[in-house]
Amino acid sequence: MGVSTSNLTDAACAVHLFKINGYSATRAMGRTDSLPSKRLAVGGYEWEVHYTPNLVADGNYRVAFKLVLLGAPRRNDVKAALALKCRLVDASNSVRNASPLRMPVTRTGSSMPSSVRCPTRSSAPRRAPDGFRRRSSLEASGSINEDSFTVECTITVITDELPVADTATAHVLPRHTGSQCLGQDLGELLRKGTGSDVTLVVSGESFAVHKAILASRSPVFMAQFFGHMKEARMQRVEIKDMKAGVFRAMLGFIYTDMVPELERQEGGIIVALHLLAAADMYGLDRLKSMCEDKLCDGTSVETAATALALAEQHCCSKLKARCIELMAANIDKVMETEGYKHVMASSPLVMNDLLRALRGRKN
Repeated sequence: MGVSTSNLTDAACAVHLFKINGYSATRAMGRTDSLPSKRLAVGGYEWEVHYTPNLVADGNYRVAFKLVLLGAPRRNDVKAALALKCRLVDASNSVRNASPLRMPVTRTGSSMPSSVRCPTRSSAPRRAPDGFRRRSSLEASGSINEDSFTVECTITVITDELPVADTATAHVLPRHTGSQCLGQDLGELLRKGTGSDVTLVVSGESFAVHKAILASRSPVFMAQFFGHMKEARMQRVEIKDMKAGVFRAMLGFIYTDMVPELERQEGGIIVALHLLAAADMYGLDRLKSMCEDKLCDGTSVETAATALALAEQHCCSKLKARCIELMAANIDKVMETEGYKHVMASSPLVMNDLLRALRGRKN
């Protein structure tokens, strides 16, 4: 009798190296503050690994990593078994074995620190396992080199329904001509203003837009256009305290989910500085995260203090840590900038974080 085999599950696995720069600066963060990685595509979904440097468990400070699912599953019946395994990479680039951190994900948007709890029915706290995650052990391990260390994270996603291969999809779906992207179609709708039902005026420039599209992307626009605010009855609304170019870039993101202005070699950082504040104002979390990543990658000694003030004002912990690290390493040059004078006058509390980072570098 013949034997047949079939796959009961399908698994996707991805390995990423995360380098934590400015470790002493991250120690100045709050106990529950965390820094997200860039988005990772694994198993057909997008994820972030969050680094928490000051978690308290069992009376000890611990360095923890957790996995966060971004967005909702495409189908209600999707179930995912998820494993996050972290290994510490020492200064010689060899990998130190660490206890695997396994976290079954049972609902959309779960973000469970593996060293704190697992999503069981009882939700009982779980003892944080020993290893490099105890902060004192990490610091004594010799893996911190020039105020940075590296962790190798392996993400494994197991689904109970096999995905359809891209090659098969290509044969099933009809081939379209012209615009093949919803973002491109909506971008054309914005450009032409077809069917617009409200005009927004920013710094004297008018934008013909669609209330439903803006409201679907921004909770602020939802409240304005479909709540009890006066804008719901107006066909022309003036937006103050924003430049037309910044609003145009934000509007482009709302319609197309893209911001080409951020990719410019010249001016991209300036756009990100203004656009981050606008994104926070209108509740556009993904755009805010994109701007924060751009600033983390491109902030210089000249702009670090300005970016720090922005990070403090808009609760951007990742950008704040990066700016403090950069300022602590170049404090004499930073103190000569106008941005430094401004941040000391407008956000004096950040001086405590900067002093902690400076003390950590001396130690």
